[in-house]
Amino acid sequence: MRAAFLALLFAALAATAPARADGPELVDLELILAIDVSGSVDEEEAALQRQGYLKALVSPQVIQAISGGEKRKIGVTYIEWAGYHYQRVVVDWAVISDKASAESFVAKIAAVPISTERWTSISGAIEFAMKRFEASPYRSNRRVVDISGDGRNNNGRSLSEVRAEALAKGIVINGLPIVNDRPTRWGTPPERDLDIYYRDHVIGGPGSFYIVADGFNAFANAIRTKLVREISGTLGDGVVRVAAPRVPPAVAE
Repeated sequence: MRAAFLALLFAALAATAPARADGPELVDLELILAIDVSGSVDEEEAALQRQGYLKALVSPQVIQAISGGEKRKIGVTYIEWAGYHYQRVVVDWAVISDKASAESFVAKIAAVPISTERWTSISGAIEFAMKRFEASPYRSNRRVVDISGDGRNNNGRSLSEVRAEALAKGIVINGLPIVNDRPTRWGTPPERDLDIYYRDHVIGGPGSFYIVADGFNAFANAIRTKLVREISGTLGDGVVRVAAPRVPPAVAE
């Protein structure tokens, strides 16, 4: 009799107990930055991508976008990818809520050397991103994977199949195709109409978009613009074009 009473008492206490403090941390956005390091990405492109994110993540515009959210913080992880069997977590999930936490995240990225691998598997990157969302210690009603790359899917599973799986999970896919007229490191022509390919086959989900940088000098601005839009959840056209910053004319002495 006593045992039955205690069991009922414990059940009642469990039903009225507050939520566990060690549950998922609530954030405004879970964001995966997925960076192409396939062999077609030359050293300059790789450096531009890396430096662009290092600068953008600590920029006043990005910090302001984060502070404008309800929770005033986002969960973010930075990965690099190439072929279907190559994805590397450069910096695991972390919260960015202010300049100090952004600088800490950026310092971790900068401490890891860039490596390259063969092939370009956008499908592998998206598939890996889905698994990383499952491992996220954060919770948000917005989950975005941000694909930056310079080529079409040429390895691994069907991109359309994996993309459909991600969209069915409510994941939004945005893109930053590296568009330029330079030949690859092997002397082959650059990918033609890569921005159109990203529009038609890569991005997807409510409010998804892709950024086009008009030349290498616009790349850092493109990344910052992309991050601000992703963090703030701004809706609009599916393509955003970013020009290189204007250089003020020299003042004659």
